[in-house]
Amino acid sequence: MAKKLGIGVIGCGNISKAYFKLSPLFRGMEMRACADINEEAAKARAKEFSLRAESVDGLLKSDDIDIVVNLTIPAAHYEVSKQVLDAGKHVYSEKPFVLSVKEGLDLKKRAEKKGLRIGSAPDTFFGGSHQLARHMIDDGKLGKITSGTCHVMSHGMEHWHPNPDFFFLPGGGPILDLGPYYITNLVQLIGPVKRVAALTAIPARERTISSKPRAGEKIPVSTPTTIHALLEFENGAVITFNASWDVWHSGHAPMELYGENGTLYMPDPNFFGGDLRYTKGSKPAKKLPKWDHPFQKANEVHSQGPMANYRTAGLADMAIAIREGRPHRCSLDLALHVVDIMTGILKSGDSGKFVDMRTTCERPAALGIKEAKALLAKTK
Repeated sequence: MAKKLGIGVIGCGNISKAYFKLSPLFRGMEMRACADINEEAAKARAKEFSLRAESVDGLLKSDDIDIVVNLTIPAAHYEVSKQVLDAGKHVYSEKPFVLSVKEGLDLKKRAEKKGLRIGSAPDTFFGGSHQLARHMIDDGKLGKITSGTCHVMSHGMEHWHPNPDFFFLPGGGPILDLGPYYITNLVQLIGPVKRVAALTAIPARERTISSKPRAGEKIPVSTPTTIHALLEFENGAVITFNASWDVWHSGHAPMELYGENGTLYMPDPNFFGGDLRYTKGSKPAKKLPKWDHPFQKANEVHSQGPMANYRTAGLADMAIAIREGRPHRCSLDLALHVVDIMTGILKSGDSGKFVDMRTTCERPAALGIKEAKALLAKTK
């Protein structure tokens, strides 16, 4: 097998730029081609990043492509990933992996039949802050995790996204759009979920776009935009998860975990970095010193200031794992269990009943300092 696996991308929208820009940070893979139903979008990305522009069929038939990254819209994830697997190539999908457990199980069956791998974002749980939290939990610093809270709240996407319609249709909403970051991190920290319950609402059936170029245009809302959920984990922990696009301001921490020995205040799992605070027993919370983790280090400057961004780390881990014959961390079973949890939450909101999970998974292997450095093209 070649030293580097060849990567092709289907879907050349906004998120593709991060994959193309950040992939050279990692070893074990090489971006080679891209495709899009909009040929001009593929040609533009190919020119920007010195890649080969292909048709979708051409990319799937290319001998130098081992893994195809599926960056299409969520509603197309299943069909495109199915095409990739049927073409005999590994697939790595942007989140959410699929929109139903049924779709995910079908992809799993196809992959196993051909001996192929499936991976899926998010990989932000590889971040130094989240892996430090994992390290503390695994070392018993908090004792057994008994409960916790998660909050992801804003006033929606219509205030900044040029075409926000799909966020407010089935397959969108804060659970399926942002939930993967929070729930994936919870599973890697605590383990799989046993059952869920939720109350859901659509406070506004219509939204007014305030972003350009469609400012003033009204769009319909047909999926819940406020969700209050309860997650019961297999280890007995109970987590409250609130997700809403109907909130102008909130003072809640993104994540708090309560253990027998203390409390851990965690940063937004949509990002790799951020500060952790920890209480030991009843003592006041203290900010933990930065861990010397490579995915904690700021490598980009955003409007909020310097930030750590290592997206594509999950893809690199998958490529290297294929060569080494070990499990990859952003696995099919993990992604499918997260889909099960998210769709279960929405189902509970509709039915008013608890929903038992149909799937489970192992916690992905921790990504400590040594393991993270091993993913980089150059050790820092």
